[in-house]
Parts: sequence; structure tokens; C-alpha cells
Amino acid sequence: MSQRQVLQVFEQYQKSRTQFVQTVAELATRPQNIETLQNAGVMSLLRPLLLDAVPTVQQTAALALGRLANYNDDLAEAIVKGDILPQLVYSLAEQNRFYKKAAAFVLRAVARHSPELAQAVVDCGALEALVISLEEFDPGVKEAAAWALGYIARHNGELAQAVVDAGAVPLLVLCIQEPEVALKRIAASALSDIAKHSPELAQTVVDTGAIAHLAQMVLNPDAKLKRQVFSALGQISKHSVDLAELVVEAEIFPAVLSCLRDPDEYVRKNVTTLMREITKHTPELSQMIVNSGGVAAVIDYLGDSKGAMRLPGIMMLGYVAAHSENLAMAVIVSKGVPQLAICLSEESEDHIRAATAWSLGQLGRHTPEHARAVAVANVLPKLLALYMTTESSEDLQVKAKKALKSILQKCTHLPALEPLLYEAPSNILKHVVCQFSKVLPHDSRARRLFVTSGGLKKVQEIKAEPGSALQEYINSINNCYPEEIVRYYSPGYSETLLERIDQYQPA
Repeated sequence: MSQRQVLQVFEQYQKSRTQFVQTVAELATRPQNIETLQNAGVMSLLRPLLLDAVPTVQQTAALALGRLANYNDDLAEAIVKGDILPQLVYSLAEQNRFYKKAAAFVLRAVARHSPELAQAVVDCGALEALVISLEEFDPGVKEAAAWALGYIARHNGELAQAVVDAGAVPLLVLCIQEPEVALKRIAASALSDIAKHSPELAQTVVDTGAIAHLAQMVLNPDAKLKRQVFSALGQISKHSVDLAELVVEAEIFPAVLSCLRDPDEYVRKNVTTLMREITKHTPELSQMIVNSGGVAAVIDYLGDSKGAMRLPGIMMLGYVAAHSENLAMAVIVSKGVPQLAICLSEESEDHIRAATAWSLGQLGRHTPEHARAVAVANVLPKLLALYMTTESSEDLQVKAKKALKSILQKCTHLPALEPLLYEAPSNILKHVVCQFSKVLPHDSRARRLFVTSGGLKKVQEIKAEPGSALQEYINSINNCYPEEIVRYYSPGYSETLLERIDQYQPA
């Protein structure tokens, strides 16, 4: 065989390898092909090609493996068991930028599925190699490395701590200062994934100066970047008063309130979540949000949102209201109660309705004035219905009952209480009757209305245990009326009158 023929054979072999990895990489983009590729044993065929002499073959083999691993945890597990990870980690330090991107993609694709698979990536020494890649000149390599680190860190505090210990945080903070928007996004997301687990991890992120750099990007025109920025600030704020105050001190309010009208729903949601995480800590932080116009802005946001997007806003109003009667009144004055009442009626998910019930309870529990504001929005019958229906989750029933009781114990607006006399079970009824027993002795007009509306008659029909609190409240109400009126509205009184007619002998 001539030298030319030998070269042709090698050329043909190289073309075949290239065509093979390119075809597999292409097939792996479509879910319907994955099982067939897996059954054909494609993993074991791709593995040796990671060490191929031709860089294009190496890179495309890594890309194909990444796409397969990304699809499900079984394939990711197969990569771990096939001892492919150490090979990729070694190549991260040695190969060109194209291969590094592909190798980081595989590590990310494996790590994303579970803490166990992420730990396998850590155990093969990937963190050191990924952190070194954050210092590469090429922004695409930095982005791929930051993405992989974020996917490792997001699972739990131990993995996030491992990422911190590898020295990733200062380099991620440098990445958010780079001009490339895609790199900023991924780095902000990775910082968020680290900060979310504990106050200590969030403090580590803060200590590298992350807040100031994140704060500079809150009004960036890129929606996906803003999502990650607000997510990171929210994850930092949630852990403690000190961390929340550091975020507030970055002077992002009231500027960020404009983002509650952002076209991107996740930007709006993440801003609202950030405000929720800040307001929950102290009355002072809540007051700052109120003073900046945050409560009114969130109430408008609830009117424009639906479903899970509403949840952080609903909870934020509850946290503000919980701190003090003045803050609760600020929510009421901003027309928060009618908006929460709409949420209670419109939403079908139990956890959202439970949060709404909780927030209404926080608003109504302070004084009779607060309770009246909640009662006139006609939420008491809705809360009662949610408590009584067997279709409600246990959490929703508990939250609805607690809200109902806390509002009832302050409510002196009798027209809102009266419908509950006819529907409430005894454990709620006693709170309703208690409020009537407090108000009626001091209000002659209310006493008259209570008779004409049928309320007094209904009270006489209640079967209370002798000596119980409920019976005491009924007695207090009865003592507000002449004895003959009480007798007249008592069950069986008409029969008693008829008997007297039968027994009456005219003179």
C-alpha cells in the first residue's frame, strides 16, 4: 500500500470519527432519540473520543456527553460510573477554550440533577479546575465555569460551602463586573445559589463587596440579568436584619419600585420577593418600604398578577401589617384589603389562599377599626367557607380559622358578623356571639336592628352547654332585652301561646 493510500485511510478514519460525534451531538438535542442512543451504548463509544488527537472530535464528544447528561439523572449517573469526570477535569486545565466550555457544560449537566451527583463532581476535583477557569480570558469559559459552580452550590449548604472554600466567590463578584451581559447573569445567579442556604454563606458573599455591584445593575435594561440581581439581593436579605439593612443601605429604594411595572413577570416577582424578605425583619425596615411607596406599588402589582406570581406580594403585605397597628393601617389606607379579598376569591391553589388568609388576619387583628376594614370587604364568610370545606388543605383550614378568630376578637361591626350566626360551627360561633355581647349593651340602635334582622331569634336557637362561655355570652345578650321579647323569640313560644289560647276561658 502506497503512502498516499495510507494517508487516505487515516483521513477517512478521522472524517468518520468527526461525523460520528457530530451526529450523536445533533441527535442528543432531541428527547425522542435519547433512549435509543442510551440503548446503543453511546456513552462507552464517546468516552475514548474525549482523548482523541483531533481537538474538534474531543470538543464535540464532550458536547454530546453534556447533552445526554442534561437529559436525565440516569445518563448523568452513567457518566459518573464510567469514570468520565476525572478525564474532563484534567482536560479543563490542559485544553483549549472550546474544549473547556464543553467540559464545564458536562460537569454542570451532571451536577444539576441531585446533591449526590453534584457531590460526585466535587469529589473528582472539579471545583479547583472550575475556579481556575473563572480567571480565563475568554468570557465564554468563565460563563460555563460559573454556571457549573452555581449548579453545584444550589443543592445544599455543604456543597455551597465547598464552592466558597474553593475560592469561587471573589471571582464570581469580578465576573458580575465584566461587560458581557450573559456572564453577569450567570455569575449573579451563582452568587444567589450560594447565598440562599445560610446567614454565614450570605455573609461570605457580602464580604466580597457583592451588594454594591449588584445594586448598580438593578435598572439594567436586560430583564434576565435583573431577575438574577433581584434574586441574589433577596437571598442575601432573607437571613437576618443586619444583611437586610446592608441591602437597603445600597440605596436601591425607591428606584427599584419601577421594576414592579417591568414587562418581565419574573423581574416583577423577584422585586416583590426582595421586598418581602426585607419587610419581614423589623418594623423599621417595613416603615422604610412604606415611606418609599412600596406598599401601594405591591398592591398595584397584585392587581396585575395571577397565581404564584402573587404569592410574595400577598406575604409582603402580611409581614408589614404584622409589625404594628400603624403599619397595618398603612396597608389598609392603600386599599390592600379589597385587593387581598380579590386574591382570596380568584386563586384556586390552597397555599396561595392560605397566605392570603394569613395576611388578612395580620391586618384585622390589631383594633376594632382594623377589623372593620377587613370585615366590610366581605372576607369573613369566605374565610369561614375555606375553614369548613373538606376540600381545603389542612394548612389552609388552620390559617383560615386563625385569621377568622383574630379578626372576630376585634370586630365590633355587627352587620358583618350577623351572617356568621347562621353558618359558623360552635368553636367559631362563640367568638361571634361574644362580640355581640360586648356591643349590644352599649348601643340601642344595634339592639333594635338585631331584633328586626332576626339575629335575636337565631341566638335563642343556639344550643349551648350550660355553664359554657357561649352560654354566658347568650345570657349577656338576653339581658339587653325585656324578658317578654326574649321569650317571644325563643323556640316553641308560638306553641306556648297557642296552648294558652286553648286553655283560655272567656268571661
